[in-house]
Amino acid sequence: MGTGIRWLAASAVGLLLLTAKNAFAQDGAESGMVAGDVAWILVSSAIVLMMTIPGLSLFYGGLVRAKNVLSIFMLCLVTTAIVSVTWVLWGYSIAFDADLGGGLIGGLSKIGLSGVSWVAGPDENIPEQLFMVFQMMFAIITPALVVGAIAERMKFAAFLMFVVLWSTFIYSPLCHWVWGPDGWLGARGALDFAGGTVVHISSGISALVAAIMLGKRAGFGKEPMPPHNVPFVVVGAGLLWVGWFGFNAGSALAADGIATVAFVNTNTAAGAAVLGWMITEWMAHGKPTAVGAATGAVAGLVAITPAAGFVEPIGAIAIGFVGGFLCYQACSLKSKLGYDDALDVVGVHGVGGTWGALATGIFASTALSDGGLLSGNGGQFVEQIIGVLATYAFCGIGTFVILTIIKAVVGLRVEPDDESMGLDLSSHAENAYTN
Repeated sequence: MGTGIRWLAASAVGLLLLTAKNAFAQDGAESGMVAGDVAWILVSSAIVLMMTIPGLSLFYGGLVRAKNVLSIFMLCLVTTAIVSVTWVLWGYSIAFDADLGGGLIGGLSKIGLSGVSWVAGPDENIPEQLFMVFQMMFAIITPALVVGAIAERMKFAAFLMFVVLWSTFIYSPLCHWVWGPDGWLGARGALDFAGGTVVHISSGISALVAAIMLGKRAGFGKEPMPPHNVPFVVVGAGLLWVGWFGFNAGSALAADGIATVAFVNTNTAAGAAVLGWMITEWMAHGKPTAVGAATGAVAGLVAITPAAGFVEPIGAIAIGFVGGFLCYQACSLKSKLGYDDALDVVGVHGVGGTWGALATGIFASTALSDGGLLSGNGGQFVEQIIGVLATYAFCGIGTFVILTIIKAVVGLRVEPDDESMGLDLSSHAENAYTN
């Protein structure tokens, strides 16, 4: 009897293995999956995640005062955690499901990744599930960018609510407008290779609204608030620079010539922006700073993002250099305009993203697109303006509504004593440094 049972069990296992083998063989025969493309997008997804944790954490963490550095790391970490879950549950579906009408929002048939396959279809080079996770990394870093505007004074509970609501009702619909099936901006022909409107303008405008609604930090404009750790800032900027290759070149969604173009343009624009910022700062204040050079690099990376796969390297130099100059000027204006954007999200991402989106319509090459203003295609520049203005309106109004709701429920700002103590201790009962 024991021998018979063992024989039946072995036969059953063999049958299951044979069935699985045949199933995978059939999947492979029907799949258009390209191994090199899959490998590149997997790597790109990982290094884009690295941009948020630890890249943005270090960059922002070094810029704040020592008593608030852990709160910055915590905000970036919990943003990653929240969006990693909500994107799977509903965010991806809202962004990339079939359009519900008018190009405004996707449906809900992909909730919980229903029907989102890990095997590429016959006309696909990568599985949809890989595309989903690559896009998740963009959805993570975008609300994390807003951290720079609300640093050192926003309630932790309020920020958690903000991430859930903003990523659901602002980021996902805007993503659908630009990149989703039949999204209205994409259908009109607006160009955004890797997130000038979707990531940078959206976070920059939302940061401006948040900074105004929260009010200035105690002592802003009256007492010095220098970065507490400049090496953190430079290392963070370096990690962002490296991760941006995944951000931009990965947006080609293949290991191909367009990815190469985006890679070259990303590095070129970042270098040009460092020079643009550094020269401007040097002329204005007599000395270039490491914080300025690092911020200039980020400004150039922001500016080239929408244009990365559409312009030639000479265009990337112009976009980066002008981006460094413009973002420096914008960051210098905040004290005169009276808002406290603690870590210059508005000046770098809002202004840099706007310049990049418009510059795409100017420098777009006919070899890589329908061309831009310099190629005689003025219509493309008009479409870029429409995309910028629509993003301003949607994100500005939407963020105001979301923060108004949160303010009514839990309040937005920590108590004055907690702010004075520092958010590391008052919100998390921890110290970054022991002495």
